[in-house]
This record gives sequence, structure tokens and C-alpha cells, in this order.
Amino acid sequence: MDVKQLAEGILKDLGGVKNIQNAENCMTRIRVSVVDGSKVSVEKLKAIDGVMGVVADDSNYFQVVLGPGKVRDVMGVLVASGIHEKAADGKEKSQAVTENWQENKADVKGKQKDSKLKKGVRVIADIFTPMIPAFIASGICNGVGRLIKILMVNGTIPTNTFTELILNLIVLIGGGFLAYLVVFTGVNAARQFEVNGMLGGMIGVAALDPTINTISTILGWYNEDVPNDSLLSSGAGGVIGVIVGVWVLAKVEHWIHSKMPDALDTSFTPLLAMLVTMPIFVLIIMPVTGFISVWIAKFLSLFADSSNPFVRIITGYVLAAVFLPLVLLGLHRGLTPIYTLQIEATGYTTLFPPVAMAGAGQVGAAIALYIKARRVKNENMKSIIAGAIPAGILGIGEPLIYGVTLPLMKPFITAGLGAGFGGAYVMFMGVGSAAFSPSGVLAATHVLPEFVGHYLIGILISYIMGAIITYIFIPDSMVIDK
Repeated sequence: MDVKQLAEGILKDLGGVKNIQNAENCMTRIRVSVVDGSKVSVEKLKAIDGVMGVVADDSNYFQVVLGPGKVRDVMGVLVASGIHEKAADGKEKSQAVTENWQENKADVKGKQKDSKLKKGVRVIADIFTPMIPAFIASGICNGVGRLIKILMVNGTIPTNTFTELILNLIVLIGGGFLAYLVVFTGVNAARQFEVNGMLGGMIGVAALDPTINTISTILGWYNEDVPNDSLLSSGAGGVIGVIVGVWVLAKVEHWIHSKMPDALDTSFTPLLAMLVTMPIFVLIIMPVTGFISVWIAKFLSLFADSSNPFVRIITGYVLAAVFLPLVLLGLHRGLTPIYTLQIEATGYTTLFPPVAMAGAGQVGAAIALYIKARRVKNENMKSIIAGAIPAGILGIGEPLIYGVTLPLMKPFITAGLGAGFGGAYVMFMGVGSAAFSPSGVLAATHVLPEFVGHYLIGILISYIMGAIITYIFIPDSMVIDK
């Protein structure tokens, strides 16, 4: 089936163009908001050749899993068919204003059916999702930079003008993004909250400006001996503070915009919005969210950095074992800002490596199922597994999840139980990652150099335990082609 036929089939089973409010694509799937969920035929969608799975987050929000490569092409066909593509700012590309009250009513009612928790998680995650490529590039460069420094210190490579130049160029790429993370966060948060992105960026810049320390000193809030213990200091609140600040900015800007005469709107609305928001941001939001950020970091450290190895082992096991069920519920995106908080504070995250084991458990389970399928001569399952395992090893788990383990359900569970052992190992060893995508063996590219070996061992443990537990607890009868 070619791309056009695939897209047309998906469009038909989603209820047609008029039933689709908007759509967006990520690396492996297309996310679609529909007007009437009852018009969507999930089973027919799953049966389309080329569709790896369908996730119904709620009655009006669906994810069609296609795998990498096809997604962008299929999205292009959908847009050409008249589907509104949701942009990074949360609005629709080619968004048309409709005067049809019935369409407006259906649109509002459709959005009201969204779970508040899922909607909130989705908004926060969408602030950070566009930054994932930068996290990856930054993480890889930070890892390479650390490795070059180690090799230069021990004399493996010479220290001269050329190697110093190369090192600093790599460090520049690796450190630049993290140094101004709150600025990028401000821009993306503004897009999500429907306010000018540059105003959001100004909130992020203000959070980093040394003038904050001057203001703190004037108020008697600044601790010169230990700046991080100050009630207010430059960078306080981090990404959390900036997100809250931009949310307040959006509320203020929208209110002023509604009252401002059109002739003065362009010049005075942004100015007044910033004049009202900035004191609130600096004097209230930054100190409060700074306190909250510190305590979130301390809370995470109780588990991820515990001196008790048993606590770290249990934490790693649970993270790996429950991650994919969170994916099915659409709640996994809530982990994105937590990874970001860790990276912002320390330059790496210890929570992502255990989570990355989840897909490896699926690979292990699939190996066990392949052995059983071969025994009972289920050629169809053998073919599906053989084609999906290479992608699973590279961290693309959808073919295995939606094509093999999830339809059988029990192997999906045993895969998670097996992955937990790999998660326990990498958490016990303190494996850190400078980015949080991709997973699989490819994640080794942004794992800190000193932990790459332990990360790969964790992957291997997940393969083995996923295979063993699945082999023991899944009977041959479950894989017989019926």
C-alpha cells in the first residue's frame, strides 16, 4: 500500500475530513482530535496495512501509530486533503475562521470531553517536546566533550591548539542550549498559552539576568555567601517559574488586549502586559517556584540518588515496569518536564535510563514469543516479530507493542516485569543521560561516557529477563495461529 492509499484509508476510518478538528505528527505517530469519536472505527484503523496500532486517549483524541519514515509523508497527504495541521504553538496551520455555530458547538463540546489531567499533561509536555532534537544534539556533544577531556587528561590524545579548538566547539554546542533553556521554555510556553513567543522569551531572559540579584539585594533577600540559598536569585524557579510566569503573562495580555482600542493595541498591549507581569514574576513567582523546584529536586534525590541501594533498585524497577502502561494512558508525557528539571539542575537525568529499558523488555518478550511461534509453526507471528525486532533494538517499540505483545496482553505485562530488572540495574549504578530521546541502544549516544557500558548491560538484562519471564508464564497455546 502506497502512502496516498494509507492516508486515505486512515482518513476514511477517522470519519472523514469534516470529523477531524486538527492533527499533528511526532516521530512515529499522528495525533488526531476529532469532532465525534463515535464516527471513528478503531478496529478498521488497526486493520489497515501500514498502521501499527491505535491509541484512544479519550473519546475525541486518537493516536495512529505508523512508525518512523511514513509519518511525515502521510501527514502531508492529510494536510493536502484539507486537514488542519496543529503547529508547535498549539494553533492550527491554515486555520480557518468558521461562522457555523454548529461546528463551533461541536468543537467546544469535543474539547470539553478531554480529561483535565491529560490535557494539562499534554500542554506541559508540548512545551518541551519541540526541544527534544536540541536536547539530543546537546546531550551527544556533552558526552563527546566529556570523553575528549578524559582522553586528553590521560594522554590518549594530545593536548594542542587543534584538539582544544575542537573540544571547545563541541562544548559550545553542548552547553549553549542548556545555558539558555529557560529562554526556549519561555518561547514555547508562550505558544502553548497563545501569547507572542518573544514576550515569553523575555520572561525567560529576565529569569537569567543578573539584575535579579541586584533586586534581591535591595530587598535584603540575597545571600552573598551562598547565592543558591537566597530567597531570590538569578535563575530561581528555572523552567517551572518561567512556565508559570508566561501563563500569568498570557492571562494579563489577553485581558489588556480585550480592553485596548485597536489603534493602540500593537504598541501598548505588550508593554502594559510586561509592566504588570514582571513584578509578579520577579517578586512572587520566582521565589515560590524556586522553593518548589528545590524541594522537587530533593524529593527526586530521595529515590534516584538514595544512599540506600535497595531504594534505588526498587525505583528503577518500578520506572521501567510501569512506563509502557503510562504510554497507553497518555500520561508518560508528564515525565518530560521532570527529566528537564534534572538536566537543568545537574546536566543529566538519572530517571530516563530506567525508563529506556521498557522497550528492551518488549524485545526480550518478543524473542520468547518467536521461539514459541516457531515451535507451534505460527509463520505469521514469526514474520511479524522478525521484522519488528530490529526496530525495537533501536528504540522504536511500536511494531512490537502494537503488533505482538499488546494484542496478546499477557506478554505486554511480562515484558514490563522483565524490563524492570534492567531499570533496577541502571538506577543502582547511577547511570545518567544528557538527553531523554531516543531510547534503545541509540540512547547510548547521549548516556554519560563513564556509564555507557552499564547502560548496555541494563539493556541486555532487560532482553534476557523479558524473554525468561515471558517464556515461563506464556503458554504455547497463546501463540497458536487461530
